[in-house]
Amino acid sequence: MPTYPDAPRLDVVDDHYAVPVPDPYRYLERTDDERTVTWAAQQSALVAAEESTWDTADHWRTRLTELTSAGFIGAPTFRRERRFFMRRDGAQQFAVLCTVDPDGTERVLLDPMAIDPTGLTTLDAWQPSKEGDLLAYQLSEGGTEESVVRVIDVATGELVDGPIDRARYSPIAWVPGAEAYYYVRRLDPAALPEGEEQFHRRVWLHRLGTDPSDDVEIFGAGRVVTNYYGVSVSMDGRWLVVSSQEGTEPRNDLWIADLTTSPLEAPELVEVQVGVDANTSLHVGRDGRAYIHTDLDAPRGRLLVTDPSTPTAEHWVELLPEDEEAVLDDVAILDGPELDRPVLAAAWTRHTVGEITLHDLATGERIGDVPLPGVGTLGGLGERPDGGPLMWFVYTDFTTQVQVHQFDARTGEVTLYASPPGSVEVPDVVSQLVTYPSADGTIVRMFLLSKASAPDRPRPTFLYGYGGFGISMAPHFSATALAWVEAGGVYAVACIRGGGEEGEEWHRAGMLANKQNVFDDFHAAAEWLVREGWTTRDQLAIHGGSNGGLLVGVAATQRPELYGTVVCTAPLLDMVRYSHPEPNEGGGLGPTWTVEYGDPEVPEELGWLLAYSPYHNVHEGTDYPATLFMVFDNDTRTVPMHGRKLCAAMQRATSGSRPILLLAGADVGHGGRSLTKSIEEFTSLLAFMARWTGLERP
Repeated sequence: MPTYPDAPRLDVVDDHYAVPVPDPYRYLERTDDERTVTWAAQQSALVAAEESTWDTADHWRTRLTELTSAGFIGAPTFRRERRFFMRRDGAQQFAVLCTVDPDGTERVLLDPMAIDPTGLTTLDAWQPSKEGDLLAYQLSEGGTEESVVRVIDVATGELVDGPIDRARYSPIAWVPGAEAYYYVRRLDPAALPEGEEQFHRRVWLHRLGTDPSDDVEIFGAGRVVTNYYGVSVSMDGRWLVVSSQEGTEPRNDLWIADLTTSPLEAPELVEVQVGVDANTSLHVGRDGRAYIHTDLDAPRGRLLVTDPSTPTAEHWVELLPEDEEAVLDDVAILDGPELDRPVLAAAWTRHTVGEITLHDLATGERIGDVPLPGVGTLGGLGERPDGGPLMWFVYTDFTTQVQVHQFDARTGEVTLYASPPGSVEVPDVVSQLVTYPSADGTIVRMFLLSKASAPDRPRPTFLYGYGGFGISMAPHFSATALAWVEAGGVYAVACIRGGGEEGEEWHRAGMLANKQNVFDDFHAAAEWLVREGWTTRDQLAIHGGSNGGLLVGVAATQRPELYGTVVCTAPLLDMVRYSHPEPNEGGGLGPTWTVEYGDPEVPEELGWLLAYSPYHNVHEGTDYPATLFMVFDNDTRTVPMHGRKLCAAMQRATSGSRPILLLAGADVGHGGRSLTKSIEEFTSLLAFMARWTGLERP
């Protein structure tokens, strides 16, 4: 057993509604505490010693580099005669934003490495104006995700507006003529209570060339401080749509305003839905109709239409009803004089697999299907804003890199529109979708990748899961998965409750008071893999990040005998303090997630959280799995204190000989990072898993 650094246990006990909650490692919440600094340095030395035993690291680094060397291609965005898209050549650290001019000339418009050669700046979002001559884009540094908005002239690359800070996760809604846009910005933190600097968003109108401090506040005052807002303007510039949701709750309020009857600075917002337990979006199409995508009375989603001047539910007319098994993801309209009638294309996910159906736009009658390249995952459907018979979509699966395909409604044909700049030799793997029962009898689906369709012997197995926020696990090209299977392992992805694979009911079956279902589904996946002969407990490794880090943290503390190895990345682990502002040191979005997990300030909900919170369920004398916590210094979502506190608790409690380690990454955060940093992160993950599951060096 390793000799672990001394981590003093303090007599800190909080009284939560007469429930005593010990927190002996409270000081590890603060990076500037001398005890934290000393302890973290000693943890780094432990990791370095562990790394010296990894005889597969060079192999993983080389193979991941090879499997990502083809690069990346994104779907096109059209503005009149101009086109925008993302592309990464194999050796590039980041994808770059390209544009194709009206004369057909292709140019790189934004390259994060040209902006910052250190590789610490990421391009978070971009949005061209409706005419395509200006482009708003958002950059952040060091993984902080603190986006700053700037606007450039597309033809010259010249900066014409900005910077505007505090615009994290902001949409950009241009008005025609590109004289102004609506966006979302937080209030000045100097005027906010301590711990609320990441909240208090507002919708603003910004006119180009003016001081952002003069921007007009449009919406958000007096509402819940953790609200997120969406904003869009129809292509004709007439309709403004504003949405609001409390944190990440799976419901929203929605308003629409006619900008021809009220000024840009004071749009007269009309309710579409307010106080309704449903997630609804509204888009005004070229034909002037409002298309409403909602899960109201339809957990898998349906599409309705109305006149935007009468936007409330009593005026909605159903165009696409809810499917009993498939989730409605997206729609696109194909039209023009070359077609007999306008066509509605609808993208669905049926038990984690994508499909596209075609419908009469007027009636919703199904008239056909779009042939797909395989059994996999679709990206959003893209159409030309000015209309036409063509549509673009992204396709990927476990062995197919992201490709862009074009569908022509005139011929019914699908053609390859764009693929990554390079190519790679993909190893032979067999992918299959299996089912298994959870503890309560619920049938859960799981993807399985291996060299054969049936187990020849138990093998080191990598099980991944997420289970939260309605996020679906779907087939996608993964260098990590392919490298693991190629080396002789098995890779599995459990589509557990809490995700969106089967619609909103599936999500809600794994949130709030139902969160234990998520963990039961994951335990059942592990048990099935062992029972069916794919692996053994000692050969089973699990991985999850963010909410998935919570998942594997719970797995390790609820069922330590079931798992041999755990890699817990950027996790939430202290579910009593996750929403508390103090440990977040000006960052952290925990208060926006109480609608998903529960609020520890509410007695009943505190009970839910304490029942599974990994930090509060560590038991002395338990033989815990080999565990690697991976945290990132600039993570402003799931701050590093979670990994530090559980690592200290498990190191003290474990009775086993397998290591419990903390690997801290510098100059990165929760989201995007350079290719090199991504490869190093997953090299460490695979090398640790291989070491402790017994996967031999290829």
